[in-house]
Amino acid sequence: MVKKVQSKPATASKTNPLPLPGAVKDSAQQIWQAGLASFTRAQAEGSKAFESLVKEGMDIERKTQSTAEAKMAQAAMKMSGMASDISSKASVQLSKLETMLESSVGKALKKLGVPSSQDVAELIARMDALAQAVHKLSPLKASAPVAKRKSTKAPVTAKRVAPKAPARKARSKAAA
Repeated sequence: MVKKVQSKPATASKTNPLPLPGAVKDSAQQIWQAGLASFTRAQAEGSKAFESLVKEGMDIERKTQSTAEAKMAQAAMKMSGMASDISSKASVQLSKLETMLESSVGKALKKLGVPSSQDVAELIARMDALAQAVHKLSPLKASAPVAKRKSTKAPVTAKRVAPKAPARKARSKAAA
């Protein structure tokens, strides 16, 4: 059931000057105006906020990019250091291997009776000494002196050189 509200005397209306429906209407209008103002402010400040966010993003991107570049430079330096270490170790090992190989090949050639470059140089020196001795002893002296051969490395030929044993016997006879 609906009850009728009795209107109060005029003294009550003095404390509340607006009737209840007018107060609700005024309150709704104020809320509406506040909403419009906040919407307008959001539109105006929204672009500023967006620009501010873009600037912050650019700053963050620069910082991360410079940090990444620094890390890449450090990694590159570390890798180049490691590469030079490995390269130096490899060259040392290669040098050792080369020395071992030369020694092994020299021993194998010696076992086969192939003269070394030092043996060939000694033989050339002995041949030059013999040629000069023959030239001094010969009754017919040639007008041109015997040319000395170079005692540096002789070219390796396919001809087999006499074994060392007879060369030593010849040396002992020349000394006597």
